[in-house]
Amino acid sequence: MKHLIQRTLATFLVLLLFTTGSGSAKDIQAFDQKKNQLIGYMLDQELPAIHFSHKKMDAALSMAAFDLYLKQLDYQKRFLLSSDVTELRSFAPRIADNLEEGANVLPAAGYAIMKERIGQVEKMADQIMAAGFDVDRAEVYETDPEKLTYVDLDGLKERWHKIIKAQVMHRYLDLAEDQEKTKEKLPDDELWKQAKEKVAKVNKDFFLRLHQETLQDQYDRYFNAVAMAFDPHTNYLPPSQKEEFDIQMRGNLEGIGGILREENGFIKVASIVPGSPSAKQGRLQAGDIILEVAEKGADPVDITNMRLSDAVRLLRGPKGTEVRLTVKKPDGTKEVIPIVRDVVQIEATFVKDTLLDAPDGGKIGYILIPSFYRDFGKTKGGARNAADDTRKAIADLKKTKLEGMILDLRNDGGGSLVDAVDIVGLFVTSGPVVQVKDSNGKIGILNDDDAKIEYSGPLVVLVNQFSASASEIVAAALQDYKRAIIVGGEHTYGKGTVQTIMNLNKNIRPANSKEIGDVGALTVTIQKFYRITGGSTQYKGVISDIVLPSLFQHLKSGEKYLDDSLPWDQIGPAKYTPFKGKPIHLELIRKRSLQRVEHDPGLQAIAEEAVKADKRSKQTLVSLKLSDMRRQIEEERAEQKKLSAQLRNYQTGLYDEEEMKSNGEEVKKDSVSDWKEQIKQDPYVGEAKNIIVDMER
Repeated sequence: MKHLIQRTLATFLVLLLFTTGSGSAKDIQAFDQKKNQLIGYMLDQELPAIHFSHKKMDAALSMAAFDLYLKQLDYQKRFLLSSDVTELRSFAPRIADNLEEGANVLPAAGYAIMKERIGQVEKMADQIMAAGFDVDRAEVYETDPEKLTYVDLDGLKERWHKIIKAQVMHRYLDLAEDQEKTKEKLPDDELWKQAKEKVAKVNKDFFLRLHQETLQDQYDRYFNAVAMAFDPHTNYLPPSQKEEFDIQMRGNLEGIGGILREENGFIKVASIVPGSPSAKQGRLQAGDIILEVAEKGADPVDITNMRLSDAVRLLRGPKGTEVRLTVKKPDGTKEVIPIVRDVVQIEATFVKDTLLDAPDGGKIGYILIPSFYRDFGKTKGGARNAADDTRKAIADLKKTKLEGMILDLRNDGGGSLVDAVDIVGLFVTSGPVVQVKDSNGKIGILNDDDAKIEYSGPLVVLVNQFSASASEIVAAALQDYKRAIIVGGEHTYGKGTVQTIMNLNKNIRPANSKEIGDVGALTVTIQKFYRITGGSTQYKGVISDIVLPSLFQHLKSGEKYLDDSLPWDQIGPAKYTPFKGKPIHLELIRKRSLQRVEHDPGLQAIAEEAVKADKRSKQTLVSLKLSDMRRQIEEERAEQKKLSAQLRNYQTGLYDEEEMKSNGEEVKKDSVSDWKEQIKQDPYVGEAKNIIVDMER
């Protein structure tokens, strides 16, 4: 208790230093205690009032906010001691009260403790590197932070010994592999020396970046943790992040084209922008964690525990330059992915269509909707939207007699709700498409008012775990109308909520705005989607009628895996009439599909790899014996090469790079002809065609 009182007093001294003019000039400039008191009070007043759930600022929410804050502070358990966590947890029950009173002491306490521990760990790292390692010693390192506990100082030193040993061994093996590709042969001692020097430099930069963290950074993370305790899509955006958000909203996508989020100290890929360099290169996937970023030919920068805005700046760069990403895949394997930066080819984000040969000799239409786009800023002249482009694609495909049609919504993260409603209307007569409930409990129904059907034949909708929001609305409505068979992963993402941007500066009187400055913004969940049957798409997503093997079936991707996500619930159904077309004999079609999948080489390769990936994802203990590590890396690369050869043109991007070259020049994978060829060889599209033939029987 005595130590806790001393720490608490130190916390208030930190605050006093910043409010009375002491401390470094940089920190004084970056921190404003009065502004943070105001931000905390705004969150306390605004979030319970406007958030869909109307959660109260009480003890339960305080504890949820603390857990999120602790994860942001040291999720990997590399700095805080168990005693530190006990001390910080003592502040947790009063977070809600602190916000209202303007006495937010937790971030200052976290800042003081982390500053002390970072200094200690930095000295540890130097001592560990100087002492060296026994690379033939049999010891293991746990890579899953969820399985680790906070330890004392001796335990922390042992943890960092294993971390640095693993870093040096990985770098040595990389250097040894690079040397095999060149004529230069360096002595083994020299390779180890270079490996240690490179790791030392990476860690020096890592600790330097941590030392540059300001007290304001801690407050920003703390406010974001409070917001996220309401739900994962409610966030506090400090002025710098608000600027980044505005850039994304304006569509400035020059760089690699990955939408990133900060999650528990890691930079994680949330989605891949259609038509972007990452989409065309194919190897970076949603769910990947980016560990390091390097310019071509330069040493990598470790971006764990880095602010999202800083990580994004490293990833951005001039068109034509190459950036190399060291990523950790969901199954635990690591991979270095080179990507050439470019401006997103907007054409690739638009609806595409093509004719496919049916198994029985006929023709099947295929439409890909990468996103539900609409330029709300234009009303005339050149403005495009997903609904009109889909309508045009249907008209073009119908010029040929079709046995059926495939609507591909895989990896479509959503977009314009208007277009989702209109696209459903292309396949059904007029009626309700989705129900929307606001934070006041008011329920509205969005209807398709056009009785005309653009296409009434057999329809299959392809989805996966990354089909979200507007995609789920379309899939759910077509499923509920019994208009289509939903095929793909076990379930879609499960995002059934709507957010709005709230500029906190609007709460400040104009006369005071200059003195107070920019206080940032909030993204707040204000509405929830419900199917016409009454169930929400939130949390559960849309369950596929026919489930096909997926490389991502082991991946914990979706709303149900996020902290504090809103639950599934239901309201009353809307009045609607199911589609009056040829009956779908789902059980018989499902049985036939299962029989085919068991003998399909592509889908069986995916099923086999999925089992291996699931097994790898659970094997989180890594051997720190050099021979074991070398063998593990070689086995992983052999498996990846084998799978790439089997699924050369598989849509998720598993390309065999040697096969993608012709006469020394890389083939353009985004050309129309290559895209059509890729679709033809996609095993999911192949099974969708078979299902359509079954629907016609």
